[in-house]
Amino acid sequence: MTTLLIRDCQTPEGGAADILIREGRIAAIGPGLDAPAGASVEAARGLLALPAFVEGHTHLDKTLWGMGWYRNEVGSRLIDRIDNERNERKRLGLDPRRQGEHLARLFLALGTTRIRTHADVDVAVGTAHSDALVALRDAMRGTMDIQVVAFPQSGLLIRPGTLELLDAALRNGADIVGGLDPSGIDRDPKGHLDAVFGLCTRHGKPLDIHLHEPGELGAFALDLIIERTLALGMQGKVVVSHAFCLGDVARATSLYEALAEAGIALATTAPPSRPVPLVRTARAHGTKIFAGNDGIRDTWGPYGKPDMLQRAMILGMKNDLRRDDEVALAFATVSDWAAEACGFETCRLAVGERADLVLLEAETLAEAVVAQPPRRLVVSHGRIVARDGVLVQ
Repeated sequence: MTTLLIRDCQTPEGGAADILIREGRIAAIGPGLDAPAGASVEAARGLLALPAFVEGHTHLDKTLWGMGWYRNEVGSRLIDRIDNERNERKRLGLDPRRQGEHLARLFLALGTTRIRTHADVDVAVGTAHSDALVALRDAMRGTMDIQVVAFPQSGLLIRPGTLELLDAALRNGADIVGGLDPSGIDRDPKGHLDAVFGLCTRHGKPLDIHLHEPGELGAFALDLIIERTLALGMQGKVVVSHAFCLGDVARATSLYEALAEAGIALATTAPPSRPVPLVRTARAHGTKIFAGNDGIRDTWGPYGKPDMLQRAMILGMKNDLRRDDEVALAFATVSDWAAEACGFETCRLAVGERADLVLLEAETLAEAVVAQPPRRLVVSHGRIVARDGVLVQ
């Protein structure tokens, strides 16, 4: 692999430094490093160097990015959006591999090198979406790390045959078992959790369960998920996505503590329209929390961008993170906290770490989150993969 020396960066801690990359890893960081024989030398000219970003919760298979504007006239209920999406996929000619690759490459050009994506599995498309993203994961290996969650977006028990399709998607290579609103959609919390935890046990896979359910209904589901996780010894292998209920129940503190005991992490998109788990509160009680975009420009909504600095800013605003050290917490949710919670390789600007980094025009990490400046250079697995927001390979 190419030896690369990046000269004259600014580090998040302050001060100028060179970064030497050898065999895909950071070999040295410091001022005035010697260039080994045959090394490629890149002049950073004072650009800020950050560890590359992590997208912890998205839906690559469903984006309409690049397909023209979609006129959204869907109803406001969750089931309205689920049904509309299922009806529109075929009419729109949605190709999950094409769309997934398009969005993944946009993420990469803007500095994201690790993605956890959900892929629809249902009786209409079978395992086609999951299989497409598994193929994309394999094709991009060595440039981008992708985890695929086999996700029953239309419901599990209410649509007979879906459980068998999830089983098939996992046998076909999906990395993670997905679940969805055990009470609100499937109306059978015990049966739903029996099914998804059963798949985890059968395939030796972790779990990532969407939980949109509000208030005490959602808190009840969290209680059941925590009990199952502890009973099955799955600490560190369960993520609850969204968990809006933590933003509007009086007993949130005890739930955070129980989640921490069970080693269950939270994925949040920090939408402005809903109560959400709070970053400082979660961390204060020992609960891991990280961020993602959710869907990006799809039939559910027009919003989103494959830019994790923008998502960090949105999360920071939602959580009232104002001081520079607080904005650094927002960045952590799209960097190393996300990598740790999802089970990716760690993502740090340190000797021995995999050389995934981003160079951009900012004085500090906080300014990078707030301003979201152009990405001048993206390095993944020790190789330059993008310049000025454009992929070079």
